[in-house]
Amino acid sequence: MERSTVVTEDATPRTAVVTGANRGIGAAIAQRLMTEGYRVAGISRSGEAPEGVFAAVGDMRDTASIDAAFTAIEGHQGPTDVLVANAGINKDTLVMRMSDEEFTDVVDVNLTGVFRCVRRVTKGMIRRRGGRIVLISSVVGLYGSPGQVNYAATKAGLVGIARSVTRELGARGITANVVAPGFIETAMTQELPEATQKQYLASIPAARFGQVADVADAVTYLSSEQAGYISGAVLPVDGGLGMGH
Repeated sequence: MERSTVVTEDATPRTAVVTGANRGIGAAIAQRLMTEGYRVAGISRSGEAPEGVFAAVGDMRDTASIDAAFTAIEGHQGPTDVLVANAGINKDTLVMRMSDEEFTDVVDVNLTGVFRCVRRVTKGMIRRRGGRIVLISSVVGLYGSPGQVNYAATKAGLVGIARSVTRELGARGITANVVAPGFIETAMTQELPEATQKQYLASIPAARFGQVADVADAVTYLSSEQAGYISGAVLPVDGGLGMGH
């Protein structure tokens, strides 16, 4: 069955920007939003994106680069109605061995980079009195994970961003929510040691690893008009692994 196009009040298609849309979860989200009728753009350092997604080059570590990416996107498809902040990196090692650079590099991309994107889109959302912000966190942000002090800290920090944005801008029709995936089968998670993967699987009540489509489904709902009264929430997509913690 053909899906209807998602439109704004003036009958133009709603637009979405997905950071890190060049692979994995980000690519799945971008593709799913396209099937729902959104005009979708992706931001990545490589400038790659799935077919049909407008690709913009942007470095989460650099404010000028992010501004330029959004300027290019706005020129192509207009102001952003939905931001999905998905781009992230990991540099895993035990805390006693973690260098300052390994910690701050992950923070600059995963947390400060999200801040840069949120700051950029909220100006237009305020003027239009509406918008959806979805931040892609991780179960380890609240559950914790050995060797991921830097990564877990950034993913926990996204909850603070979403809830603060909700309190600042909720009256303007802007929602900000967090999706916290668990063990999702992607290239990044497949790099984990086999013993770690088996340990996670044994802890998941659903008795299976998640698929990128599971995350895309959750993001699509939170991006929709139907989710207009949900804000500041953390939605786990983890098969029960974290139990909301």
